[in-house]
Formats: sequence, structure tokens, C-alpha cells
Amino acid sequence: MAMSMATGALGSLLPKLVELLKEEYKLKESVKEGVRSLEEEMKSMQSALRKVGEVPRDQLDEQVKIWAAEVRELSFKMEDIVDKFLVRVDDGFEPAANPKKLKRLTKKMVGLFTKGKARHEIADAIKSINKKVQEVADRRARYNVDNIVPRPSAVTPIDPRLGALYKEVTDLVGITGTRDQEIMKLLSEGDDTSKKKLKIISVVGFGGLGKTTLVKMVYDKIKGDFDCAAFVPVGRNADVKKIIMDILLDLGLYESQLAMLDERQLINKLQKGLEKKRYLIVIDDLWDENLWKIISWAFSNGNNGSRLITTTRIVRVAKLCCSSINESIYQMEPLSDDDSKRLFYNRIFSHESGCPHEFEQVSRDILKKCGGVPLAIITIASVLASDQKVNSHDEWKALLEAIGHGLTKDPSMEEMLRILSFSYYDLPCHLKTCLLYLSMFPEDSKILKDQLVWMWIAECFIPCEIAQSSLFQIGENYFNELVNRSLLQPLYDDFGTLHACRVHDSVLDLICLLSREENFVSVFNGSMSSQGNVRRLSLQKIIKEGYHTTPLESMSMLQVRSIATFEPAISLLSRLSSFVVLRVLNLSTCALGDHNLRGLWSLVHLRYLDLSHTGLCELSEEVGKLRFLEVLDVSGNHGIEKLPSSVTKLRRLMCLLYEQSCNRLPGGIGNMTAMEELSYIHVDSLRIVKEMGNMKRLRKFEIEFEHMSLELQEAFVKSLGEMSNVQSITISMDGRCKIMDLLGEKWVPPQGLQALKSNWNKACRFSRLPAWIRENPLQMSQLSWLQIDLKEVQQGDLGLLGRLPALHTLDLESLRQGPLLFEADGFRCVTIFSLWSNSPGLVVIQPGALPKAEQVTLYTGLPVAKEEAAGGNGGELFDTGIVNLPSLQWVDVVFCTSLLQRQEAKKASSALKTTLRAHPNNPFYRVSVEDISSDDGWWE
Repeated sequence: MAMSMATGALGSLLPKLVELLKEEYKLKESVKEGVRSLEEEMKSMQSALRKVGEVPRDQLDEQVKIWAAEVRELSFKMEDIVDKFLVRVDDGFEPAANPKKLKRLTKKMVGLFTKGKARHEIADAIKSINKKVQEVADRRARYNVDNIVPRPSAVTPIDPRLGALYKEVTDLVGITGTRDQEIMKLLSEGDDTSKKKLKIISVVGFGGLGKTTLVKMVYDKIKGDFDCAAFVPVGRNADVKKIIMDILLDLGLYESQLAMLDERQLINKLQKGLEKKRYLIVIDDLWDENLWKIISWAFSNGNNGSRLITTTRIVRVAKLCCSSINESIYQMEPLSDDDSKRLFYNRIFSHESGCPHEFEQVSRDILKKCGGVPLAIITIASVLASDQKVNSHDEWKALLEAIGHGLTKDPSMEEMLRILSFSYYDLPCHLKTCLLYLSMFPEDSKILKDQLVWMWIAECFIPCEIAQSSLFQIGENYFNELVNRSLLQPLYDDFGTLHACRVHDSVLDLICLLSREENFVSVFNGSMSSQGNVRRLSLQKIIKEGYHTTPLESMSMLQVRSIATFEPAISLLSRLSSFVVLRVLNLSTCALGDHNLRGLWSLVHLRYLDLSHTGLCELSEEVGKLRFLEVLDVSGNHGIEKLPSSVTKLRRLMCLLYEQSCNRLPGGIGNMTAMEELSYIHVDSLRIVKEMGNMKRLRKFEIEFEHMSLELQEAFVKSLGEMSNVQSITISMDGRCKIMDLLGEKWVPPQGLQALKSNWNKACRFSRLPAWIRENPLQMSQLSWLQIDLKEVQQGDLGLLGRLPALHTLDLESLRQGPLLFEADGFRCVTIFSLWSNSPGLVVIQPGALPKAEQVTLYTGLPVAKEEAAGGNGGELFDTGIVNLPSLQWVDVVFCTSLLQRQEAKKASSALKTTLRAHPNNPFYRVSVEDISSDDGWWE
């Protein structure tokens, strides 16, 4: 069972106690009996602690809180003792090649002595801890802990309604009541003289009303009318220097040496960069009046009709931003009753059925307490829809009675936290822990999903005893469930893939409050107060170098399990060896340069190490000492040209991320049998391809072949056949395209395959559509991303591809294509479609085809007219039927033509532009003509 905030380290400790009972550790029978006794008592305590964790803290007796804290503290200490023993007994090192006999004998004798000493220590520790546990157990009965009754809950897949839900929130916050139009009117109103001056609008309202959503909508709509634009979140405890640098970065004015400048110099740099430019800048979530006074120095009043928008919860800050006659305050108001109902019902009920009659009154009462605040409405609705079924009427009534007096009467942070807390206490125990861990990240952070899941794994938040499942996939499910419950705000990449999240300020306030109460995470952002031992340390604001003290000098390091830095923390490096049980170390973007990392390699308990974007030029051979390491990220360090050979000693490594410039893996990668994700494999030998077959757990990797032969293809297909868990593969060639028909004809992909990609300029090519698509496209039920290069695309291929049930991104490249008809029932889920071919070929989209396509790219030869293609005498040129795409947002078309066809190409381009201008969605489009008889091309 996963460790949780409520159960301390018990979840990860119990399997380790079972491990101690194995014969290989040669513990005395009396010690084993002590371990068994301890295991039974700890199981009982874990059950009791889970019940405690289900109850809001303000409803718990103070003695129960003290008892729970005491048990958690014991569990952490006990796990540290067991871990140290396991590390010392199971050293995990391979013997050196051909060592001298005497040296080998000496090493063996020292090892035996050390292990014997370790067994005595664990025996003494077990005896001591058993005594302490018994004392705690005696108090448990007195505090009546076992009579606390928790509520059951379960983890479910991600809710498919969420995409529509977040669009609904955006629509309600911005469009209903024409709010966005009102702000745009404020931005543009005035005579011609005033339009030449800087105009400032401040949007003010309390947390959860949707200020950021509204302003982002306006920003996206009008930013194209300005020379440059920036959208910068601020938040509490903001740093002037970072804000100015973020603005410069968004404006495209950032340079690496800017980090050396002080605030005054950066402001001067920004002023100079904005001279004679018409700019749009949004400063989101401003809290500090003094901060605004400093930032505002960068903006002058004579900037060609520039516009600046701020958002804030504080009226006096809004008034300060808008102190002149040419500036306006926009007061955000709660949603109307009708809009509140629409948002609430659409989260819980289907659009067709609406709200059942018996729920109408209780839902009105709940909405009254939510006070028209979108965040409160969506949070409460997510509690009621958490298991994707309608809860009972009694459950609705119980929630209503518990909410409190409501935001309509008291729109304060306290009442918002009360509402959000229901969503928190409705979580299963393991999800509470995973959510609290997000208090490690600063306000407004973009938190990458994969990074977060790997950190959870390293902290043992995910149960390792589920034998048939990948820990990462379980972690993804946890992430999806937190998104499901509206506790995380999902972020999608350009291809529509959920890849990151943000935490709403109000949710972050709640989890930081709970985290402080439980001493779960200690945050340093200029000051820090921690109760007891520090277990997880988030460094968000560091005392500048040169000061005689650091935030670390007064802390107890003995139980620190996670450290994450969000500012350069070079002073941390000298203390690394102090963190003796550290599991997670995130130094990403911390400029390490040539700093000595000697203390790092002694952290033998380390599971997660992020050194990405740190300026490292070399990874030390000593990395092989971190034998329990599960994740190593050195991406973004272009100076690292090769990985040390010792990396292959990391037998527990599941994720290895690095740059393509580091394109040679050391020999022995086949030993890394736990590997699930590998950034990049450059193949220059048959040996590497054969060794890959040992990585049976690989889920995701990118591979580039330096050359291709039949023998290499056969070995690659054989190795792929060993990978039953593979989900995402990217294949590319160093040089010209090579045919890889064996991959298409002999490989049988697992049904869990989600993505097959091929870099467009280094693609591998298939003579025809792979057999595993031709024979039964419905069998590839999870394939959502296909980037494929074929010799020729035929109509039959298009029909088969159109039947792939989960396909949302299709990138199709070919040497030749005939006329292609997208039929009405095809490509039901595709949102991004690209077709690349130099040969002329008519493309026609029937009404009903590609109903969800938002982005379309066509790189094609100039097609013949429709009537000519059908044997007629000519007719309308290039009528694609693109107007039939109801979801279209973005179009990019390139006509490849010779000089002789230039006039025809211009006509086709003009006709297509006319079609696109008439499209009801008013999509962004770019239509161009490229002369394939030379290297020249031109945009029209």
C-alpha cells in the first residue's frame, strides 16, 4: 500500500520488513520474531492511521492528532534504519575485472565484517523500536482511534468530459455577459489622441472568479494587433528581477547575460526594447503595491497605443495600477444563477438528461453557497461526480450541510478553503499524499506530468507490490484522477496531449496549509518555519551568495527525503553529503557549471536525480555509485557528449533522459533491464540493437540508425518483439530515407501501442501501409499518434487509416499520391492532420469527415481540377472541401509547383484563401507557393 501523509512511511516500510525476513539476510531467529511482531503492529497502526486521514483535522481530537504524528515519526525513523541496513548488506557492486587475489580477499573480509556489524545494529534497532511502538500502541486504545469511520473511494480513469468542461468554464467566464467584449472596449475607448498613449486596465476580484481565464482569452484574441506581447504570472512573494526577466523572455528580448544585471539595469533594458513599439503586456495575479511601483517604471505613456492589463485580488493594488485618467478598473462579478446552474449540471449530468427533478432543490441550495464562483462550483461538482455516477440524494444533502455559510455571504479565502477541503477529504489516502506533494512547487509553476509522476515513484507514493503494472502507468492514473477532480488544471501541448498541470492559487493555499500542519513539506521562500525534522525541502527563494548564513545551516538534515530548487542554490552543494537518506534531488536549471559535485555521489539512497539545464559538461563516472537510482535526467546539457560507462551499473534505472548530442551509449545497455523510458538511442552497431532486446520493460524511446541493412532490420524487429509494454517509438535515419518493410510486415505491435513517429527529415519509409494496420485497424485500439512515410498513398490506405479508433494526430508523407477522398465516416477522432507529398493529387474532404480536425497542413503538388481527374474537360481548381471541417482552427497549405505552373498555383492559392475566409470559424490560415525547380519559395 502506498505511503501517504496520513500513514507516514508505513506503506513503504512494511514491504521492507517482509524483505528483512528473507534467509539471505541471515538474521537471528529472535530478531526475525521481533520483525514479525513489528510488522503486525505496524499493519494495525496503518489501518488506524488511514481512518484518521479520512477525517478533517478540525474534527479530530487533539490527542488523536498527537498519536498519529508520533506514529508517523516512528515510521520514518524505522524506514531510515531498515534502508541503511539493506544498502550496507546488499552493496550491489560487480567485482572489478581480474583483480589481484589479495585485494579481492581483503575486500571480501571487510565486507563480511561490515555486514555482521550491520546485522547487530538492525537487531538492536528492532528491539528498541518495538518497545517504542508498544508504548504508542497502548495509547491508541485510550484515544479511541479505531472507532473513526472513513468513507470509501476509488481511482478511476480520466473523465472524458473534462475537455468540454474546461471549455465551458472559459465560455462562461469570458463570453456570457460579453465580459471579454467589455474589457476590449475599455482597452480601445477614447479619442485618437488617447489611443496613442499607454492604456492600463486592472481586473480585480477574489480568488476563483476566473480573472486569469478572462484576461488570457482577451490576450489571445488581440495580441496579433500589437508589435509584441507578453503574459507573465506574478503571485505572492514575487521577485522584481524575475518578473522583468520573464517579460523580456516573452517579448523575445531575453539574452543569457541578462541574469548578471540588477533590477535597475533590467528595467532600462526593457524600456529600450519597448521604444517605438506598440505592445500588449499582461501582469497576472499582482499582490504587492511596492512591486507594481517598481515594475511600472519600465512602461512610459508615449508608446504608440500600447496596452497593459493587470489582474489582482486586492482593490488598493488595482487602484494604484489605474491611478491616472486614462486607466480603468474592471470589477469581476460572480456568475449569474443560470450560468452557475449550467456549469454545475454539465459537470455532473449528461447534456441530454439535465438535472433530475429530485436534485433540483438541493442543487440550488449548494449553488447558493458557492456564490457564483466558478472554482467553487467546479470543485463541489467534481466531488459529486468523482466516480462518474450520480451520488445519492442523501450524499448531496450531507455535503450541503457541511459546506458552511457560503461565498455569497462571506467571499473570503477561508470559505473558499472550506469548500476546497471537501474535495481533498473525498480523496483516497494515496491521492491525498500525491496532491500534498505539489506544495513542493512554487505558485504558478508549470508542473510536467512525467517529472511529477517519477518523483512520486521515488518517494514510494505508488505501491510497488502491484506486480503486473508499470509504476509509471499507475502514477499516470493518479495524475488523471487529480485532474478529474478539478484539483489540478490540465495543460495540453500543441498536439492535444496532456503533458503538464498548474495548481490554482486557492488549491495551492489549501495543500500548503495542510502540508505545514503535517510537516509534510518545508518551503523556504525567504523565511521558513518547520515543526520538527525537515523531510521535504522546497527552496523557492535563496539568500544571495556572499551572505554568511544560508537557510540550511539551522536545519536537521537526517530525515530529508526530497529537495527541489527553483532558484540557483549553489550553497546547497557543499551540504549534499549531509542528506544521508535523500531520495529525490531536483537541481534543474540550477547553474552548476564546474562546481564540485563530490558530495552528490555519496547519496546512495537517491532514487531521482534531475540535473537538467544545469550547464554540466560532463557526467562523472561516480554516478555508478548511485545504485538505487531510478530516474536520471541530464537533458538540456549540450556539453555532455557521452555518458560514462558506469551508467550501465544502474540496474534499477527506469528513466534516462539526455540530449541527442550525447549520441553514444556505452556498451552493456542490455544490463539495464528495468528501463522504461530512454531519450535517444543512436545505433552504429548491431550489438546495440541486440542488447535492446533485454530492455523488455521499455515503454518509450527514440532511435536513430546510422545505416541500415537487412541484418540490422531483422535484429531490430526481434528486439522490438521482446518489448510487450512499448507505447511510443520514434524512428529516424541518419541521412536519406531507408525502406523498413520488415518493421511493417514482421513486427506484431502490442495492443497498447500509442504512438509511432518518424522525423520528417530523417524518416524511415514503408513500401506500403504496415500489415498490422492493413489486416485489422480496429485492433490498434490505443494508437493515437501516427507519423508515417509511405512510397505511395492510395485511397485504400486512407480508408484503413480512417478506421483507427483512437487516432488524433496523423502525419502522412509520401513520394506519390493519387486522388484522395476523405469519406464521411472516417477519422472520427483526428484533431491534427498533415499530408506531405511533392506529387500532384486531388484532395477532397466530404461533409462529415474529420469532424474534430482543428489543425490541417497540406504540402502538395498542384492538383488537377476535379473534372479533369474524373475525365472531364476542366473546372474549378482545387476545391478541397476544407470548408466542411466544422472544428477547423488553423490551416497551412503549400503548393509545390514549377515555374511553368506558377500562374495556376497562384489561382489555386487565391481560390483556397477565398474558401477559408468564408469558413464560419474564421481560422488562422497561411497559404504559400513553393517553386520546386529551385530552392526559392515565397509567401503570398
